[in-house]
Amino acid sequence: MKRIFTLIFSIALATPLWSDSAADPVLVVKPIDQWRADPKVQLDAIDIDLNDFIWLARPVVVFADSPNDPRLREQIELLAARSDVLAERDVVVLIDSNPDANSDIRRKLRPRGFMLVLIGKDGGVKLRKPFPWDVRELSRVIDKMPLRQQEIRDKRNAGR
Repeated sequence: MKRIFTLIFSIALATPLWSDSAADPVLVVKPIDQWRADPKVQLDAIDIDLNDFIWLARPVVVFADSPNDPRLREQIELLAARSDVLAERDVVVLIDSNPDANSDIRRKLRPRGFMLVLIGKDGGVKLRKPFPWDVRELSRVIDKMPLRQQEIRDKRNAGR
């Protein structure tokens, strides 16, 4: 009986060594990689570190106390309708509609109800709005930023 138990126990321990799953490592996709693959994607802000986007993207964070908030729905529709304009300006859209999750972004930016926050590539808060904003208005604010002005000049000079 001891031999059978030992044999079964040995096989059970050795099985993971023979398994194909050891050859297939778990692939973890970071939010920044998701955004790079599809600049028009809207990401859930719950597990995102804003520091991952410094000097790479301009996060637009949309907060609401519920996913059913009509202002949240309106804002998502406004951003999705002109996602190409946002992608051209290196904007990543982050959505946090769960105050109970108490995400790092929510603790850092401290929204009250619905709020739209634009964060620059330097990591600083550039704009806060308590109501939905159109992409045209948002892009005007971005286009006035010194770093965006430099990006426009660099693109213009590269075309020469």
